[in-house]
Amino acid sequence: MRNKFFLLVAILFGSLSWSGCISFKRGPAEALATAHKMKAFDAVIVPGIPFKNGHWDSVMKARVMWSFILYKNGMVKNIIYSGSAVYSPFKEAKIMGLYAQKLGIPKAHIFYDTLARHSTENIYYSYLLAQKLGFKSLALATDPVQSFFLRGFTRRRFASPIYHLPFVMDSVRAYAGYNPEINPSSAKVDQFEALTSQEGFFRRFKGTLGKDIDWAKYNDKRLAPL
Repeated sequence: MRNKFFLLVAILFGSLSWSGCISFKRGPAEALATAHKMKAFDAVIVPGIPFKNGHWDSVMKARVMWSFILYKNGMVKNIIYSGSAVYSPFKEAKIMGLYAQKLGIPKAHIFYDTLARHSTENIYYSYLLAQKLGFKSLALATDPVQSFFLRGFTRRRFASPIYHLPFVMDSVRAYAGYNPEINPSSAKVDQFEALTSQEGFFRRFKGTLGKDIDWAKYNDKRLAPL
């Protein structure tokens, strides 16, 4: 069932791309060009991806590399890595932070949300953390597909804008040969149970849509400004 869902998403996204609604190359490049003209963001949110087989996969690598590129170029001041131990016994946020430190991002500029189990929650909990830390401007750094599907959510649910900065493939590709080694033990959790064992497909899908968040406690069902 899970594979069927992702196949459906892939078909939908492929159709949108083919019809010209989305451009993998033009959209991210234009967003980056616009961001270059803006003040540096106080923080950028980077959603997690499962850590399996003892090393990062291509998606995690691209997201972490992109956050490093943004930090190195002075476009973001801090990075919030987000993700709990969802499908593997490692907190995704902590794993990304370990790789980020290997790339040269100082620990003092790395923050963690380890509660999120879905992409919508990555943004929700990171926004709450940003409020707590006093950050006033936020961006979202992820792949173009996830960025597209989260655009409506970030616009509806948060009073402060969250600027989308999907990664530019040419920039990320320049680091293709770089694969630092980390010790993941500090990110491992005990007594792990995968989300697929805890919840059925449709229950998880509701979580993906942000239905696990109690929006009723917020005015107009959206979070207050940063």
